[in-house]
Amino acid sequence: MESWNTPFNTPPFDRIQTADYEPAFEVAIREQQEAIARIVQNPAAPDFANTIVAIERSGELLERICGVFFNVLNAAADDELMAVSERISPKLTACTNDVYLNNELFERVQAVYAMRDQLELDVEDRKLLDETYRAFQERGATLSAADKDTYRALSEELSLLSLRFEQNALRDKQRFELWLDSDDQLAGLPASIREAAAHRAKEKGRTGWLFTLDAPSYVPFMRYADSRPLRERMYRAYLQIGCKGDEFDNQEIVRRIVNVRLQLANLLGFPDYAAFALSRKMAKDEAHVYRLLNDLLAAYKPVAMDELRAVQDFAVEQTHAPIELMPWDWSYFSEQLKDSRFQINDEMTRPYFSLENVQRGVFGLATRLYGITFQVNSRIPVYHPEVQAYEVYDADGTFLAILYTDFFPRQGKQSGAWMNSVKPQYRDAKGLDSRPQVIVVMNFTRPTDTKPSLLTYDEVETFLHEFGHALHGIFAAGRYASLSGTNVYQDFVELPSQLMENWLRQPEFLDGLAVHYETGERIPADWVQKLVDVSNFNVGYACCRQVSFGLLDMAWHTLKEPFEGNVPAFEKAAWKPAVLLPDVSDTCMSTNFSHLFANGYAAGYYGYKWAEVLDADAFSLFLERGIFSREVARSFRELILSKGGTEDPAELYRRFRGKDPSIDALLKRNGLR
Repeated sequence: MESWNTPFNTPPFDRIQTADYEPAFEVAIREQQEAIARIVQNPAAPDFANTIVAIERSGELLERICGVFFNVLNAAADDELMAVSERISPKLTACTNDVYLNNELFERVQAVYAMRDQLELDVEDRKLLDETYRAFQERGATLSAADKDTYRALSEELSLLSLRFEQNALRDKQRFELWLDSDDQLAGLPASIREAAAHRAKEKGRTGWLFTLDAPSYVPFMRYADSRPLRERMYRAYLQIGCKGDEFDNQEIVRRIVNVRLQLANLLGFPDYAAFALSRKMAKDEAHVYRLLNDLLAAYKPVAMDELRAVQDFAVEQTHAPIELMPWDWSYFSEQLKDSRFQINDEMTRPYFSLENVQRGVFGLATRLYGITFQVNSRIPVYHPEVQAYEVYDADGTFLAILYTDFFPRQGKQSGAWMNSVKPQYRDAKGLDSRPQVIVVMNFTRPTDTKPSLLTYDEVETFLHEFGHALHGIFAAGRYASLSGTNVYQDFVELPSQLMENWLRQPEFLDGLAVHYETGERIPADWVQKLVDVSNFNVGYACCRQVSFGLLDMAWHTLKEPFEGNVPAFEKAAWKPAVLLPDVSDTCMSTNFSHLFANGYAAGYYGYKWAEVLDADAFSLFLERGIFSREVARSFRELILSKGGTEDPAELYRRFRGKDPSIDALLKRNGLR
């Protein structure tokens, strides 16, 4: 691909206009189509290089354009960009189908696969061959002509449905605003939260206080606001996103998505979508997923029930009246109980977690473990003024990657936090190592007129989590983009991210991370211990909550008949075994659950808990040999982070840990053993 004439050939975000995307996609699609035609028309007998590797490299330009467009779409979308995405999405799906439903191309792939045992391929080449052949199988290559037409139509529809689901949820979320105009309404809210709300109002040209459904606004409001009616209003607004029966309603889209997925799975010979999806995950099948979820429920639900009773009793003590604990009460009374027990809360610790200090500490942890360093490069173009670009260098000075950071919520930005590749790592046709460009995106508390961005403990944990994903991309060292970095089984991809969270529970790291933004003083030693102690507060409830999401996911994707029922009612029945608080009518999470219906976690949400077992077990090795052990870090880098999807993840993990993982380390970390 020709150079963009930018530092490290990074995307020229500063020169790209919305009108440029569709012509660029047209050129990239045409280029891939021409590359596929050359493979098919090659008179030479099919072999690994002229067929398998050629397919792998056929869409390089298209992947680069997608890496630019979809990162901007997720982080800085407007109506015009969303309209472009709706027009281009079916074309991209059609382009993919043109590759995998090409009979002549599949014949060449089959020919190479048939002689796989005679080719003397190394592990990575063999993995590429196996994955390529399987990708053709899973995308309809073996179907009849009529079924291929059906597959094509369904896959294109599914792509557009997922896009519309996410856009509806974003638009619905962003139109909600809670305006407050009296101090009485702000009772219980810390000064920093009030100031942030006043700052949001000022940005809108109004006085008063503005609260939204963005996490830095919603979470502290639910945690601290004394007004129960206002907490209920906020809760219902959040749990009614995409579920109001209006132009942004997602209920019919949810029904259609699960039914299209079921049809696709049936076409490919699977009884349901989960069976299809799990065939490409560590769990392998539904039985293993349910075994994990049920084992977790058995271990954690009794603990969660005790926690629930404790919060309920505390609420009665505080209100001096009988009270039925509702979902909008949980964060509020839990926070007060935690404060009562541990005398520590987010407002006490925020001044020690300025974003600048946290970023320095997180980057410093990577330096201490792996020897890598980060250098700001303000000459690298970015898609928004708040985005910062860094050059990443290895311990020996070798250039490793470009890292973009994007920290704050804004209009047109998806909620939550994520890591993505702008460009993956791979080796080009000349064998040169093309280094990755990765991005971490968060929605942290914004700075105000008087304070820098001050993070909660949970936000610090989020930073570490997404940075762990970034390291997975930064350290990639494979030959093929499709097997590089985070291109691994979905229930394995969370291991590197969740592993990083463990350091936040270690006093030796936390003590050096938390420094007061005004005085420069380190966080008091007794506070550090309190933060460590409080990390398991309500751990049973937290586990049951994650299990409830996993149960909901599996319920949607183990359907064996088309679903035409009531979406909220189905949801409530699906996660009932793990839900502890009373049901709330007229609410629904599924219509805003982008992980399941837009972001690729369908039949895979259990993976967060699956990976939690892995990360606790993996970190136990650091605990044995030293939490900053360069030896263990080097092994984790070489055997996990750099390998990407080039080998079976279970084998990679056994090689790193010397054994299969067990739940024991997780139970021990959570104080259950």
